[in-house]
Amino acid sequence: MRRPSPLVGLYVRLIAAVALALAVASTAEARAPYGWLGTDPAPAATLAERIAPPPGFTRTPAAEGSFAAWLRGLPMRAEGAPVLTHTGRPKWRQDVHAAVIDIDIGKRDLQQCADAIMRLRAEWLFSQRRDKEIAFDNTNGKRMRFASAKRKDHAGLRKYMDLVFAYAGTYSLERELKPIAADDIAIGDVFIKGGFPGHAVLVADLVENRETGEKRFLLLQSYMPAQDIHVLKNPKSTDGSPWYATPIGDQLVTPEWVFLRTALRRWP
Repeated sequence: MRRPSPLVGLYVRLIAAVALALAVASTAEARAPYGWLGTDPAPAATLAERIAPPPGFTRTPAAEGSFAAWLRGLPMRAEGAPVLTHTGRPKWRQDVHAAVIDIDIGKRDLQQCADAIMRLRAEWLFSQRRDKEIAFDNTNGKRMRFASAKRKDHAGLRKYMDLVFAYAGTYSLERELKPIAADDIAIGDVFIKGGFPGHAVLVADLVENRETGEKRFLLLQSYMPAQDIHVLKNPKSTDGSPWYATPIGDQLVTPEWVFLRTALRRWP
């Protein structure tokens, strides 16, 4: 019986070594869903755990790994936490928020309204390893791509986002997003008024009453100066609920801005 060639054994060992290396690399490259948390302790609650649907409503379906599911899982600060600015001091108004997202602001006055929305979108894409899709236009229309950044880890993403914050805003983001009918509102949509100043808020959750078909939604915002991203109160609510009702009507009234119903936009 002929003995196997030594080259065969070498080939088998080589294949095994490559497979092991790929498995190790895959594990090393795995990304946490909320990369900014690092090794911090588990959050007090997620957005979905902290804010229950109104009576008679249930959350709309969201596919695993989707932006909608990711937003519902956002980590929250402790109940009753204040909104802080980038200086570490409380925002002058503490009457507009129902809860605070547990995410860093940075030390500079950069992560404002549209910036916070772009940050959340980029963080989700990063968690999904969709780095090539992380790109935003600056005010002059030039595309700024994370794929062009030197570092591809979370620290590199954070540095890239600061660059985006400095050169993009509501003016550029409004032009990137596509108009959507207010009646077709979905999680991840953005109410935005581009300008200097302008403002933008993000639809972070959506519930539906199956009997009536009515939908209600939650809004997130940052503002000026750069501050904690927070869940907005509904100033029209008589029971303190942060859920906004549909149909929206001609205007969407939030605590610090009024949007036209035509201001709703969606990611392309």
